[in-house]
Amino acid sequence: MYLRKETKLHFLSMKNILIIGAGKSSAALIKYLLDKSDEENLQITIGDISTENALKLLDNHKNGSAIVLDVFDKNQREKEIKKADIVISMLPAKLHIDVAKDCILNKKHMVTASYISKEMKELDSAAKKNGLVFMNEIGLDPGLDHMSAMQMLDKIRAKNAKMLLFESFCGGLVAPESDSNLWNYKFTWNPRNVVLAGQGGAAMFIQEGTYKYIPYHKLFRRTEFLKIHGSGNFEAYANRDSLKYRSIYGLDEIPTMYRGTIRRVGFSRAWNIFVQLGMTDDSYTIEDSENMSYRDFVNLFLAYSPSDSVELKLRSYLKIDQDDIMWEKLIELDLFNPKKKIGLKNATPAQILQKILEDSWSLKETDKDMIVMQHLFGFEIDGKKQQIESSLIVLGENQTYTAMAKTVGLPVAIAALKIVKGEITTPGVQLPINKEVYEPILKELENYGILFQEKEGTYLGYNPNNVIG
Repeated sequence: MYLRKETKLHFLSMKNILIIGAGKSSAALIKYLLDKSDEENLQITIGDISTENALKLLDNHKNGSAIVLDVFDKNQREKEIKKADIVISMLPAKLHIDVAKDCILNKKHMVTASYISKEMKELDSAAKKNGLVFMNEIGLDPGLDHMSAMQMLDKIRAKNAKMLLFESFCGGLVAPESDSNLWNYKFTWNPRNVVLAGQGGAAMFIQEGTYKYIPYHKLFRRTEFLKIHGSGNFEAYANRDSLKYRSIYGLDEIPTMYRGTIRRVGFSRAWNIFVQLGMTDDSYTIEDSENMSYRDFVNLFLAYSPSDSVELKLRSYLKIDQDDIMWEKLIELDLFNPKKKIGLKNATPAQILQKILEDSWSLKETDKDMIVMQHLFGFEIDGKKQQIESSLIVLGENQTYTAMAKTVGLPVAIAALKIVKGEITTPGVQLPINKEVYEPILKELENYGILFQEKEGTYLGYNPNNVIG
């Protein structure tokens, strides 16, 4: 068949992007690439175990297609990766590594929003040898936090400043107009990750040159107050390991470094009830869990009494007054309902708690979410101590194009396009801390309303009065 010269050139320059996984965070990612597909000559293929959500997001776009892809089927996975110029993995973090190994084997670039695992890091030399960009930690947190922090840190260090403090906080919350429960919280991302947050080791950070360690059972009673410009008061609990980024950010000598997760004030104190009861434990399963009621589940964690009610036993054990807002929060979750069944077979306490919370905390069709991020930079220049507060607020549009989907998906999409166009070229397994990466991505994100507001002032230092517990 004869092809006109310009048609043949068009065909040869087509770039194929394979997206594996079409979950909640993929909506803005897919829309961005489809919107750019004519201009940039892109063909987008979305592979998932179910094509339902992918087809909805593609909306019959001529440059997109959806395929059923079983990521555990090595032959099928490798066959699809071979066809691509770049692979975007939106799978759960533990599933990236097989995709990554196929990308090495078939010499394909790769992008993920997940933390760099030990197994992924071990592919660094192979990626460099093959000239492949393996960009990780390019979503919201991790991702936007790295890029925005490094941009400001590089600006401050260019003035020969001495860094005194770096604190970084991020949270996925419900937007104020959709905030309709006493917890001031709804699930805006994977509920399982919320239930298991903070587990797996002590939170580690450094304050005024002193190392601090918070064990899990104390984590939600050692929080910090935050006041974020234009959005009111918040609290934050410490992320598991704030210290691992000191060298990465070039802050080995900094006396204060703390990374935390943002919630509305009062959330952590109430969540601590579940921690102290043992409801967030995911290490064992419960016999006959499918036939238990919510009330039965609560009673599992309380002492036997032939006379006292479940409510009375819980209040006595945790010293909660009946008129305490903490008690009202538990009542609101319908925890003591003897008729509601768990319906999960051989479930862990954490899985059961997640099921109960999803009944109350799932976003309604008209609800909107909100992303909040804040960085604090303390530094000294010529003997003068200064501070910069950099804050980001992003509101979701609807249930599909959420703030979470935008702030996770857009950085991934922009990075992938710049890699495939040859604008980001440094090979290896990496996160977006180099100017070559963060500067153009942050600049383009401003077009989508993802813009940090900066406020300069006198250095306040670490304020122990902001700490609860």
